[in-house]
Amino acid sequence: MNTKVQQMPRHIAIIMDGNGRWAQERKKVRWEGHSEGARAVRRTVESCARLGVEYLTLYAFSVNNWQRPRLEVEALMRLLRRFAKKEESELMRQNIRVRVVGDQEALPKRTRAALDRLLENTASCTGMTLNLALSYGGRDDIARASQRLAHKLKAGLIEPEDFTAEALQAELSTGHCPDVDLLIRTGGESRVSDFMLFEAAYAELCFLAVKWPDFSEAHLLEALHSYGVVERRFGLTGAQIRRPALLRQGELETA
Repeated sequence: MNTKVQQMPRHIAIIMDGNGRWAQERKKVRWEGHSEGARAVRRTVESCARLGVEYLTLYAFSVNNWQRPRLEVEALMRLLRRFAKKEESELMRQNIRVRVVGDQEALPKRTRAALDRLLENTASCTGMTLNLALSYGGRDDIARASQRLAHKLKAGLIEPEDFTAEALQAELSTGHCPDVDLLIRTGGESRVSDFMLFEAAYAELCFLAVKWPDFSEAHLLEALHSYGVVERRFGLTGAQIRRPALLRQGELETA
């Protein structure tokens, strides 16, 4: 397996889709798919940390997932509590800091308490940052950030001209992260499902047919190799992007 990647994204975001369908194909109940998906989370976190990814954001539970059957939601909350307790020591050993993005207050009290402990105990870790997107929605997060800026404006703390894209980004629950470089979705669907709408404005999108429980390091590397050969232009032309590198090369040759 070729683990050498041409350019490594700083921030990878993943829509972990396909748990339920994976279970149904095997005549299992849906929560068993989520349980198997937790193993894929562990593999992916370990791989990203080892490969040198700085930020990894996992879409674990959306604001719309509250509308799923009650038993499935309760099973997901149990899995979150189990993850927070079981993985804490390993995450600390790997120097991984965990943060939650989304409306954490909407989570059940027991789940929130388990996550609070995990966040507190990994707060001093200086390696990769693992963001768990919980009760998260991109539009909801933008609306909440806008409300916070509106309150600051009403209080006279900022002026209307201070209401910039940068100011809005700082108020998002992901404000501690750089923009998403690579967004991966498993499960065979080709949509972003209200995930990282602001942060992934210039992200490379990778849609994979594999369902999340079967996602492996080989699939991750497939996405990373595809990302590695893309010229990231951010609205500029290819010549503009390459010119600074060519100038630096010319300076070295004439030195």
